[in-house]
Amino acid sequence: MRVVPYRQSLRRFRFVLLLAVSAAVAIVVGVTATGNPAGAAFPGSNGKIAFATNRDLSDWEIYVMNADGTGQARLTNNTGWDEFPAWSPDGAKIAFASFRDGDYEIYVMNADGTGQTRLTNSAGNDLTPGWSPDGSKIVFYSGRDGNYEIYVMNADGTGQTRLTNIPGDDQHPSWSPDGSAITFQSNRDGDPDIYVMSADGSDQTSLTSNSVDDIGPEWSPDGHRIAFSTSRGGDEEIYVMNADGTDQVALTENTASDEYLAWSPDGSQIVFQSDRDGNYEIYVMNADGTGQTRLTNIPGDEMFPDWQPVPAPVGGIAEYPQLEPRAERAGRGLSASHPAALVGTVAGGALLLAAGGWYARRRWQR
Repeated sequence: MRVVPYRQSLRRFRFVLLLAVSAAVAIVVGVTATGNPAGAAFPGSNGKIAFATNRDLSDWEIYVMNADGTGQARLTNNTGWDEFPAWSPDGAKIAFASFRDGDYEIYVMNADGTGQTRLTNSAGNDLTPGWSPDGSKIVFYSGRDGNYEIYVMNADGTGQTRLTNIPGDDQHPSWSPDGSAITFQSNRDGDPDIYVMSADGSDQTSLTSNSVDDIGPEWSPDGHRIAFSTSRGGDEEIYVMNADGTDQVALTENTASDEYLAWSPDGSQIVFQSDRDGNYEIYVMNADGTGQTRLTNIPGDEMFPDWQPVPAPVGGIAEYPQLEPRAERAGRGLSASHPAALVGTVAGGALLLAAGGWYARRRWQR
């Protein structure tokens, strides 16, 4: 029997690379070298949107489409359920959860659907994968030990390690852009609330606390905000708050369920699922909640969207705001104590440098 998880899985965001052009100049990313892809996300431009759908009326499969909803193409095709797609930081791979072997396990495939490989093989359900900013690890939640807890593993499936261990269920992990923290939902205190912890599982702290469900947290690409879904208005709506839990603001407001969100790599938009028109379809809106637009419109349900990051082309230069690790972020400019540091190279030979060791990322579930 297929077990439907307490779902809310997203999404994942990528990271910003910073280059000091001079001692007191703006921070940029220069593309000048050659080499292999680095293990760090590069936002570049907004790529394709991956999502899961049962439009074929038999099972759930993973599709991709352009950011405007055109060019919808199927990536998986089997008799199991493939859900919760999560783009890797370089946009070259998609991790996902599949029920093809009798329970949910984490798989990975190339962006075109080839090379589908199983990463986990446990007695419980393993769900909603999310990549670390440098692409070296994948965080997920698992019921292998009875209740749902947060786990992390290397990107090849080795080194699976439990991060949380408490009564109740911990779900929908999302890595912070600087790699220092993971946000997740937990019902350890009765109802689901949003929590944050250090990337090693220490310092677990609640960000929301109320008598309704707060679920599916997703960090913004700049690391300053966390978007999530909540039922505090009677139905599921999308809210955004500062990364410390303050200033919680509603982005959607209707009588339907709006949930399962993912930020665009450039941080300007949010993609999500909504049943406002009957069945679940994929919608997009500006990061302030304006301009809500439907992207899919077919029989069946479309759910669990995630946005692909596309690295800038060779020779391109992009400017980004300075971003620092969570404990150090204070709007500082580049200085001797926060020098630019070589991160590596991305596909196409882009030279990556970062100030203060800042990266980024994202993804989600329920």
